[in-house]
Amino acid sequence: MDYTLPLKWHYKPKKGWSSDPNGLVWFKGYYHAFYQHAPNHEIPWQEPFCWGHARTKGFLTWEELPIALQGDQPYDQAGCWSGTAIVKDDILYLFYASVNTLDEEKMMQTVSVAYSADGVHFEKYEHNPVIAHYPPEGGRDFRDPAVACIDGRYYCVMATGNPELRAARLLLYESEDLFDWKLSSILCEWSDAKFAECPSFMQVGDKCLLATSVCRLDGSHFFSVMYGSFKDGRFTPEITGNVDKGPDQYAGQIFTDHKGRNLLITWIPGWQYARFAEKNVGCLSVPREITAKDGKIYGYPVEEVRHLLRDSDPAVKRTADGFIIERKLRDSIVHKGEIKDLKILRDEYIVEVFVNGGETVYSALLC
Repeated sequence: MDYTLPLKWHYKPKKGWSSDPNGLVWFKGYYHAFYQHAPNHEIPWQEPFCWGHARTKGFLTWEELPIALQGDQPYDQAGCWSGTAIVKDDILYLFYASVNTLDEEKMMQTVSVAYSADGVHFEKYEHNPVIAHYPPEGGRDFRDPAVACIDGRYYCVMATGNPELRAARLLLYESEDLFDWKLSSILCEWSDAKFAECPSFMQVGDKCLLATSVCRLDGSHFFSVMYGSFKDGRFTPEITGNVDKGPDQYAGQIFTDHKGRNLLITWIPGWQYARFAEKNVGCLSVPREITAKDGKIYGYPVEEVRHLLRDSDPAVKRTADGFIIERKLRDSIVHKGEIKDLKILRDEYIVEVFVNGGETVYSALLC
């Protein structure tokens, strides 16, 4: 399996490391995707992360743009880490985890904002960071701001953990102007966990969608998409789905586009392949439209790419009670259960498999 082959449908930069999708947004005629990027190295942590940037009109071809954010201020000199985007008054705002190591004893993770009128050139807010320290309810792992407007009010969800209680938490902040933020509540939490990462939060009718990755005490992760009610600063799940079972994906982010669709894009293949190859194998998944129906969460390829789906692929073998996905260097992925419908999107060394209309999704690196 030649992992150096260029991908046709999955975005990756021409060179350098790429990972978490950030700031997914529709703005002035384009879908914009930002991502964690190390432009001069194919493996991570050789230089501070910046925000790479690409845009597309229909998810089939991408235009790689200049780097959007890089650590050029004291508060972000160690990197511009994950975050989200929001449009207000025809201005695009990027919220990101600004990281510095000015204190030799610890790494500080704060929240900063940059903005743009054209979606390409960004200016950082002169009074950054806008959230300067984690509160007692959280911990030093305090990052990945997810900003949303719900019922006319601006919210920022912060991923963190409370070491003393061994709980992963999403903290909720509120603002009237996107710059002055006040802690409101603990939005959601998980016991027996280290911390949460990469949240997404948005309104869907009179309900909300909340997605996040949670790191367990043993270091393993799980990614959940939840549909439920949001009241008095607390989110109560009514439907929870492990939409993408991977195993070769991480750091999914959901955003609402101008058509009202809630679209999920994840990072394939995830951290365990950080040193897998001389050339980075990381890419962005195709967008999956997230819907909640019949008590389940579904993720199915967005309409613009559905013509790429196939009923079969040499790497996906049907069995009497399901199917297997064969990978060259690792164990096969085994799925057992009734198959009413099976669709496969293949792009060189990547497959995305959608079972029963997206009730279950697998993202796999075939190497």
